[in-house]
Amino acid sequence: MSGGSPRTFEDTKVGVRYKIAALWTAMLCLFAYGDIFGFFRPGQLREVMAGQLSGMAITQGFLFAVSLYVAVASVMVFLSLVLSPTVNRWANIVLPGLYVVSIVASAIGETSAYYWFLSIAESVLLLLIVWYAWTWPRREGTP
Repeated sequence: MSGGSPRTFEDTKVGVRYKIAALWTAMLCLFAYGDIFGFFRPGQLREVMAGQLSGMAITQGFLFAVSLYVAVASVMVFLSLVLSPTVNRWANIVLPGLYVVSIVASAIGETSAYYWFLSIAESVLLLLIVWYAWTWPRREGTP
C-alpha cells in the first residue's frame, strides 16, 4: 500500500431484480417473526388450541387462505428473478400494494407495539419493492 492513500472498495452495482427479491425475502422474515412473536402473547396459545385466532375460527379454508397469502409472497422471490421485465415490473407494483392494504387492515384495533412495528416495517419494505419496480431502469433508446 502506498503511503497515505485511502483504501477504496469495489462497489458492484446490484440489479433491480436482486433488490426486489431481497426485499421480498426480508418482508417474509418479518411475517414469520410476527407470527412467532404472536404466540408469546398471554392466552394466544390457548386461543389457537381452542381453534380460534383473533376471534376467527381456524378452519381448513382459513388455513388455505393464509397459506396462499404466504405462498404468493414466497414465490415472488423467485419470480422477481425470472419474469420478463414488463410482467415483473407490474407484478411488483400491484402485489405489494395489495399486501400493504391487507397489513393495514389487520393492524386496525391492534395495540401491541411489536405488531405495529413489524406492520410498518413490512409496509416500508413492500413500498420499496413498488418504488424499485416503478423506477425500473429502461434500456437506452426506449421511452
